[in-house]
Amino acid sequence: MHVVTGDGVRVAYDREGAGGRPLVLVGGLGQMRATDAATRALTTELAARGFDVVHHDRPGRGDSGGEAPFTLAGEVAAVRALVDELGGRAALYGSSSGGAIALAAAAELPGVDRLVLWEVPVGTEGSAEAWAWHAGIVERAAAGDPEAVLRFAMDGMPPEWLDGILGGPDRERYLRMAPAMAADAEALAWAADALRDGTLARAVAVPTTVLRGTTAWPFVVEAADALVAALPHAERAQVPGAEHGWEPADLAEVLDAALG
Repeated sequence: MHVVTGDGVRVAYDREGAGGRPLVLVGGLGQMRATDAATRALTTELAARGFDVVHHDRPGRGDSGGEAPFTLAGEVAAVRALVDELGGRAALYGSSSGGAIALAAAAELPGVDRLVLWEVPVGTEGSAEAWAWHAGIVERAAAGDPEAVLRFAMDGMPPEWLDGILGGPDRERYLRMAPAMAADAEALAWAADALRDGTLARAVAVPTTVLRGTTAWPFVVEAADALVAALPHAERAQVPGAEHGWEPADLAEVLDAALG
């Protein structure tokens, strides 16, 4: 299925459980439907639990359209279009940097009524690092070197992730996606600024559940604590998992409890 955003971008999505509780899944840095079997399975698990759930390719990824520059505003426009498709109100689940996009969408869109955020790596000391990351992605994308974008954007992550991308059958899909990672960096920079200056507390008033794995990286724990402290209606929850990963049935159970 697809929907066209207000700025003319075609967004492809899967939908399961029509008639249930509306929920939009917002993926993170390297996620897209064709390669994200875990989120496809999560979609099915959630539909079985009574959700009307949408799993989309963000702009510039998979079967969705979009051209550079890829921006946070474009990501929010995609979420707006999907919420409208679900009847004008929906909860958002944001995974990693997708959680920063979900926060920005909740700050702007009145139809977002709940948030669940998974291990959002938002900086707690300001946005300088995220803005530098954004600049590096944009610079390498403008030079027409998508592999350099991927190497730069994923520096510091487990090396086997990048090795699997560049050496696997979906290499071309990821190279096409690479410039769209600028939106992830912008979203995290926005979230860091909003966290530091108090904007986040004023702009995001919906009930929010901040998730992390039972064994999470220390900077993720620090970020989760900062988000819970800043948001006016936030609570913590844990999902069995480590190294930024989870099993679909485990996450679906926690999402069902958080959004019930």
